Amino acid sequence: MNYSYCSDKYQYTMGKSFYETGRKDVIAVFNMFYRVAPENNNWAVCSGTQEVIECILNLGNEEPDFFSKFLPGDEYSEFRDYLSTMRFTGNVYAMREGEIVFPNQPIITVEAPLIEAQVLETPLLCIMNHQMAVATKASRVCRATNHPVSEFGSRRAHGPWAATYGAKAAIIAGCASSSNILNGVKNGVASTGTMAHSFVTSYGSSVEGEHKAFVDYIKTHMGENLILLIDTYDTLKCGVLNAIRSFNECGIDDSYPYGYGIRLDSGDLAYLSQKVRDILDAHGLKNCKIFATNSLDEYLISDLERQGARIDSYGVGDAIATSKAAPCFGNVYKLVQIDGEPVLKRSEDTIKLINPGLQLTYRIIRNEPGYEQTYEADVTCLRGDSIARKIEAGEEFTIYDEADRFKHKTFKAGSYTWRTLQLPVVQDGKDVSEEHTLLEKKAFFNDTLMHFSPSERRLINPHYYKVDISDDLYKTKIGILSRLNEEIADFKID
Repeated sequence: MNYSYCSDKYQYTMGKSFYETGRKDVIAVFNMFYRVAPENNNWAVCSGTQEVIECILNLGNEEPDFFSKFLPGDEYSEFRDYLSTMRFTGNVYAMREGEIVFPNQPIITVEAPLIEAQVLETPLLCIMNHQMAVATKASRVCRATNHPVSEFGSRRAHGPWAATYGAKAAIIAGCASSSNILNGVKNGVASTGTMAHSFVTSYGSSVEGEHKAFVDYIKTHMGENLILLIDTYDTLKCGVLNAIRSFNECGIDDSYPYGYGIRLDSGDLAYLSQKVRDILDAHGLKNCKIFATNSLDEYLISDLERQGARIDSYGVGDAIATSKAAPCFGNVYKLVQIDGEPVLKRSEDTIKLINPGLQLTYRIIRNEPGYEQTYEADVTCLRGDSIARKIEAGEEFTIYDEADRFKHKTFKAGSYTWRTLQLPVVQDGKDVSEEHTLLEKKAFFNDTLMHFSPSERRLINPHYYKVDISDDLYKTKIGILSRLNEEIADFKID
């Protein structure tokens, strides 16, 4: 299935109007951004731009008969022929996968003929809203602990596509691994897994059957990491004892170089992990790791660690794979410029008021002794405006809080460096993006995260990082609104 056409029909009904009125080639600029981060988060994690590029470049790869399935009739015949050859010819700017993004910042900017940019709205939002929901949740879960977290949610995901790309997003945002094999094959990373209760019960519901299951598993996976699931019948009275017995019989001890451990999947994980740890240590298996699963999320993991749980790593399923607490991410795709003129959608709901014009976000990095490489603020400018020129020249500049213009911060010349968040990924319809492996994207996220202060990284009541817009962008926005308000006040019909 060509997901470039995973769209809504109204994108194409509008497209027909653009086509027949001669407006299809007017250059438009659309921004994708979100307004509020989920779960009172301070920020979100960018994931999905690789698939966005693939989606954009696949436009025009269907025959006219394909379009007749949803645009039937002679009146659409000419338009169908046009769509079958309509390739993307514009420019796209996007944040890197693994970038940390704040509300209202352009995550993706599409600059292209109007019809080409308009029909991309739905598939691009479909891709980015899914992956950013999963990535942002994964970042929260992983920040709840210093221990590794594995993503185990494919069986709960909303379909195979969601399982595969959700696993990718989870790894970018901090997960150590995923059980999803398609993600592993596609991205060249190892998938991970242990065993299910059915493996144990397939040997019959008996204590000796559990022992036989463990021994067979160990013997058939020598030279690999060995994790035994010990809660099928009774964790403390037989499960951990059978695991110890099986490890001993098969010669697995602390000298085993590939790692070994047990998994807990039910019960009081804090209590059981403490007791299991004591039993393992008493039998000389001090390097035997304790892996825990069972409907975990960042709150349960934080609470387990507060209770002194002796857990070495976690497996998290539906909480990450479905972004269970906030399954719908709020990216929107809005027209911000047409034929060189900044535009916006006016709204009585203040939060829905958008920033007009072709924009670029600068991340300001403190460059003073003791604070080197600390991120200080983000400022979104109209490309090439007065603040943008000062930043790129390293001059002193001041930014103001949009909601309270009395709040401001001045950056003196020499006290900062900067980088831009939106990078060219498509130019004149050609892919110009830099290629990064999945592990490189993960490393980029981890490095970016460490440049924010600990108070900005915390899960509960994070300190809010300074995110502003330039004076020129603010004035452009207010100017359009003032003119609109005057026109609306004077408007009447006979």
